[in-house]
Amino acid sequence: MSHTQELKVVIGAEGINNNPGWIHTEQHELSLLNRNDWIKRFSPNSIHTILAEHVWEHLTYGEGIQAATICHEFLQTEGFIRCAVPDGYFPDQAYQQIVQVGGPGPTDHPAASHQIVYTYTTITSMFESAGFDVTLLEYFDENGQFHYLDWNEADGFIYRSKRFDHRNQDGKLGFTSLIVDAKKKRK
Repeated sequence: MSHTQELKVVIGAEGINNNPGWIHTEQHELSLLNRNDWIKRFSPNSIHTILAEHVWEHLTYGEGIQAATICHEFLQTEGFIRCAVPDGYFPDQAYQQIVQVGGPGPTDHPAASHQIVYTYTTITSMFESAGFDVTLLEYFDENGQFHYLDWNEADGFIYRSKRFDHRNQDGKLGFTSLIVDAKKKRK
């Protein structure tokens, strides 16, 4: 299969198209927790890449494993999920207040339905539980140290990242995400 024919899916696109040529989906049409939604649209082992920017934190940890397990079934071997979530170790109190479980205010605030704030260890454990190999792309550790592995935005553009978020200027990180690639293992 050539690179242009690879099936690539954005989960929770919210009407934003940062990834031209990808299939953009919304929760009401493709729920991470409903295998029937997936089987109606895709065949098992058919998707090369799944992109989820600030989606997984709206699931509990257990639901995260369930969603990852469903995605695993529909990914090709060596296919992957690029997942970005708020970073539980981002060393800024205002950031942590914005992304906290339950959100910082009215029920219509995007963070109001946050169920978990992941750290690099919890997200790695969650995806590994569903059978993935995890590569950490961007994250803070327990000591507030930022770690970055150069990644190709053509493999899944993440706006809320070191390179692309407008809040990161003059060498200061104002808003980043915990970003991983969770790759379906070869059997």
